[in-house]
Amino acid sequence: MGDWDPTEPESGPSAEDKAQARKKWRTEEPSGRHEAYAVETVVVPERGQWAVDVVVVFEDEVIRRRIQTYRTERLAHISADLIKRIALRDLPGGPING
Repeated sequence: MGDWDPTEPESGPSAEDKAQARKKWRTEEPSGRHEAYAVETVVVPERGQWAVDVVVVFEDEVIRRRIQTYRTERLAHISADLIKRIALRDLPGGPING
């Protein structure tokens, strides 16, 4: 076995091979399985108001989207609860508690 030489190029895929693999991965067709596994709502303070975000977990990605901002925290929590309950109806297996 030889000694490691930092001047020699590393073995393994070249930068061009890596770029082609990334391009192939980005242009692959979706798996066709667009079922959500979980849904969460998050209430976050933003510039003196309260924003409601929805987080949806899919097989290969997690999506977080801003729904609305509200003047009070209470209204934001009411909205977040309703949004989550409605979204849970569409999940496989339905809502947890009925």
